[in-house]
Amino acid sequence: MKNLAWIIKEIIPFWPRVCLALLLSALTVTSHIGLMATSSYLLARAALHPPLMDLMVTIVGVRFFGISRAVFRYFERLVSHDVTFRVLSRIRVIVYEGVEPLIPAYLKDLRKGDLLSRIVGDVEVQQNLFLRVLAPPLVAVLVLLGYGGFLANIDLGFAYVLAAAFLASGVALPLLIRALARGIGQRKVQAKAKMHIYILDMLQGMPEMLAFGQSKAMGQRIQKTQSELSQADRQMARVTGISNALMGMVANLGMLAVLVLGIVYVDKGQLDGVLLGMLALGVLSSFEAVSPLPVSQHYLEENIAAGQRLKNLVDEGKKVLELDADENRRSKQYAEADSRQSPAIEFSNVSFQYHADEPQVLQNLSFEIPVGSRVAVVGPNGAGKSSVVNLLLRFWEPDSGEIRLNGVNIQELCSQEVRARIGVVTQKPHLFHATIKENLLLAKPEATDEEIHEAARQAKIHEFILSLPQGYDCLIGEEGMKLSGGQQQRLSIARVLLKDVSILIFDEATKGLDPITEQELIQELFALLEGRTLIMITHNLELTKDMDDILVLDKGRAVERGKHHDLMLREGQYRHSWDEGYMQKVLFTNT
Repeated sequence: MKNLAWIIKEIIPFWPRVCLALLLSALTVTSHIGLMATSSYLLARAALHPPLMDLMVTIVGVRFFGISRAVFRYFERLVSHDVTFRVLSRIRVIVYEGVEPLIPAYLKDLRKGDLLSRIVGDVEVQQNLFLRVLAPPLVAVLVLLGYGGFLANIDLGFAYVLAAAFLASGVALPLLIRALARGIGQRKVQAKAKMHIYILDMLQGMPEMLAFGQSKAMGQRIQKTQSELSQADRQMARVTGISNALMGMVANLGMLAVLVLGIVYVDKGQLDGVLLGMLALGVLSSFEAVSPLPVSQHYLEENIAAGQRLKNLVDEGKKVLELDADENRRSKQYAEADSRQSPAIEFSNVSFQYHADEPQVLQNLSFEIPVGSRVAVVGPNGAGKSSVVNLLLRFWEPDSGEIRLNGVNIQELCSQEVRARIGVVTQKPHLFHATIKENLLLAKPEATDEEIHEAARQAKIHEFILSLPQGYDCLIGEEGMKLSGGQQQRLSIARVLLKDVSILIFDEATKGLDPITEQELIQELFALLEGRTLIMITHNLELTKDMDDILVLDKGRAVERGKHHDLMLREGQYRHSWDEGYMQKVLFTNT
């Protein structure tokens, strides 16, 4: 249950609603007992042909319990589901708050489908926690105390029979069902998670699977997982069938025991025979309170399995949040530390590797980027260019060395503050399935229409947007699929310009643009970003000629640094890469 303690803790603040739901549920069962008991009593009394007026109270009682059962059931469902949905809402917030700090470093080994299964499927499973796991035992206890007290007032023997039957059906039977259903709930959770993984892989990789003829193989994998899920469902159905049969047997044995005991009392003259049917049917109907208990063990196991998967995410997130909160307290002390006398960005002997068993992607890397300068970072694939950005944004932490932002070690600043100071455009920016305006407002939610339009003009996409039927209110599809690659890049550039930060990083941000538009946009950005710090990570060395400085990386080290003209004279790696690119351009032109 320790994996569910954090969820149960979220139920406690709603204790008035919980108590009301339990009371209404107990009253619903009590109304059922009253309906069956008064109906039986009415039939027994009517068989003796008494005056009609003697039956009026009983007739009214039957009507009252019939109506009250429906009313109590309605409000019980309303209140209990209200509690459940409120708790689910809190769980979703907690899980999101736990996942958000983990992206991307701590989730790099977790598949998107599995993450989706936890955030959606495992959270939804928790709706059964209150409704089918926690509430039924409490309701059963209330009914036992209430109806048991009524029976004890008639004779203790009836109360003992009811208590024994409730113990058998509410304790012994659930333990038996738990043993029979052991592992089924966990297998269902795991099978659902696998199903989400495979379906998401199929949807995201459908073009490639069709191109390589692997759609059938993926279909077979999904079918196999569905078979595992169906098998778990069939096993649970069998267990549920056994549970229902045994529950019916215990309930009828309990009714039979009351009936036999009642006959003995009637024979001795200790009980009015008219009450015999009322007592027997009252006991039988009281088993409505314990009937959910055996199957609740299956739901409990499923809740525990799903709760553990969620807890693993939340606990990891709390570790990061606690660290970030401590850094946030320290960052306030450095709020005035920004100074134009310090470099905008400084790496000092930084080393880093993504996994302990992998080689280092950065090795004792040191460089400075002055405030307001334009610096290009170039190098072959795997040189560590994107890793520099990941460390600067605190998506990962360096293994050794220091990274300073305006003279302050970024580990003394909370991650949100670091990211608020930097704007990034990546090679594959994520665009949401929303309007163009909503995607731009992600950078600055309070931005006016004029600010949005100006950012779009600067990114040279304003005219295109106006040509669309709905303009800035046009939906762009999942990941911006309704836009071309170049349009997606320009939109992402407009977004970062709208953010209006002092440090901008373009990580292959112009790769999807044609050469002429690319050069025009870069020159215009140089003019717009005058006075701001610009870092451009690129393979296109044509874009580096007008940069203030060029940093050449290779195997995680800074091997060269200088202006374009100086590096060309050195005939080092930069000159070699430039010559290779020039020869390829000549060959392509001649072709």
